[in-house]
Amino acid sequence: MNGIIWKIKSFPQLSTEELYSILKIRQEVFIVEQTCYYLDADGYDEKAVHIWAEKEGEVLAYCRIFNLGIKYPEASIGRVLTNPKFRKLKLGKFLMTVALDSIETRFASRSVRISAQDYLLKFYSEFGFLDTGLKYLEDDIPHTEMVRTI
Repeated sequence: MNGIIWKIKSFPQLSTEELYSILKIRQEVFIVEQTCYYLDADGYDEKAVHIWAEKEGEVLAYCRIFNLGIKYPEASIGRVLTNPKFRKLKLGKFLMTVALDSIETRFASRSVRISAQDYLLKFYSEFGFLDTGLKYLEDDIPHTEMVRTI
């Protein structure tokens, strides 16, 4: 993982270039790759802490985390992605570890709720997330609400 820099920033701390890179990769993955047409700029970025891996200005992996009471009563993680060009590096697991550690450190919480795409249920269960039984279509993609209360 030579040359990879991990960053954690609140919205006001993001540079214009960083925000552009984040929005670009989110559109590449969630809109283009998944052929899912939705408004990615959902009004929550300003309330999030953004976590990403970067190399030479390119975002390799990304997610955003929220304090308790913003998206759910618990803290939450969303917009989790790995850049398709870098998936072989397996950065997703490290990203989730950083996100969960950041929630515990910044928000003093170990309870986390997520909206997981169904094909990733096993991945999230490896971090202690449990299926709540709430299943739904979000932008025509099957999702399941999961919670971690360790």
